[in-house]
Amino acid sequence: MNVSDPIADMLTRIRNASRARHTEVLVPASRTKLAIARILKDEGFIEDFSEATDGPIQVLNIKLKYVGKVPVVSGLKRISKPGLRVYAAKTEIPRVLGGLGVVIISTSQGIMTGAQARKGQLGGEILAYVW
Repeated sequence: MNVSDPIADMLTRIRNASRARHTEVLVPASRTKLAIARILKDEGFIEDFSEATDGPIQVLNIKLKYVGKVPVVSGLKRISKPGLRVYAAKTEIPRVLGGLGVVIISTSQGIMTGAQARKGQLGGEILAYVW
């Protein structure tokens, strides 16, 4: 299946799986998705992730995290889309829910959180908000 926005597809799969209270979700793998999954794990939104091979396709197996029966990820929003790219300078990096959420940014140094980009004084494309 050809997907026009693979990052939005990944975020939608995670959102749908967490609302359906699944323990894990499979996503077709890429380096960008792997970097986003690494950020989600480091920030405590998912439990773990691993790469696997499902026939000829590389997949990313993401284990979702719950507190009791409530999913830790309460919201995911894709910001920069293929039809409308959104960029932010180093001084204009937004805060999600007053600092309770995480903004994921693609910079010249790689994909990182907004806090890491502010610390490194880097701007870039705003990929998504997670809270």
